[in-house]
Amino acid sequence: MSLTRRQVGLAAVAAVPLALAGTGTAQAAQRRRTLYIAGDSTAAQKYADAAPETGWGMALPFFLHKDRPVSNHAVNGRSSKSFVDEGRLDVMLQTIRPGDILLVQFAHNDEKVADPTRYTEPWTTYQDYLRLYIDGARARGARPVLATSVERRKFDGSGNAVPTHGDYPAAMRALAREERVTLLDIQALSLALWQRLGVEETKKYFDWTATEQDNTHFNPPGAIAVARLVAQELLRTRVLGPQDVRRLDEEIPESWITWPQAAA
Repeated sequence: MSLTRRQVGLAAVAAVPLALAGTGTAQAAQRRRTLYIAGDSTAAQKYADAAPETGWGMALPFFLHKDRPVSNHAVNGRSSKSFVDEGRLDVMLQTIRPGDILLVQFAHNDEKVADPTRYTEPWTTYQDYLRLYIDGARARGARPVLATSVERRKFDGSGNAVPTHGDYPAAMRALAREERVTLLDIQALSLALWQRLGVEETKKYFDWTATEQDNTHFNPPGAIAVARLVAQELLRTRVLGPQDVRRLDEEIPESWITWPQAAA
């Protein structure tokens, strides 16, 4: 993976004209900066056949100013590895521009040891793949931002919210320090939120229906709550400024969430 990283990084740098690289900041100030999301089903756009399941990326625009658009490329079932191997990162990097933000959240599917198409090891291949996102964004004058994976709903017998992502959050935190990349610690923040809400109240935030009890994916209240955490962290870490965010302390109506029909 280290060789692949160098090859990808060098190729990407070579593809950016020197004039563009030198004026990226000025050009970015004159255009709408887009926030791109690379991630899995917890963030992804959901469609009518999946309602009320809701990805937090669907709710994030409610907390950002209208001239800070969100381009949500998160896809169900993807890991940091499979997202790259399927060419999805390449597609994003073809459109991302100087001044844009690439927000990366993976781990849920990286943890699937029995699936070689998705599995990554926290301290080696997981970090190696995440570096491809970091290098790709930086080579294009965009800002990479890492977000630890939002936590699942899991409690022990004493009612304590239990972490489920093993070493992946720690590995991402270490990589963020090493690469000097902004980190949004959504794993820790969501775990604390689930703890405050408790065993029963958290059911109102996940995709619990009469036929399914899903402790991983969100319904509208859950997606809105997690998107609020993301927006608050983007502000706290100064990835975005006060002029870029809105409604951080306001109630967001569930009716604002809509599920379009999937394209044929």
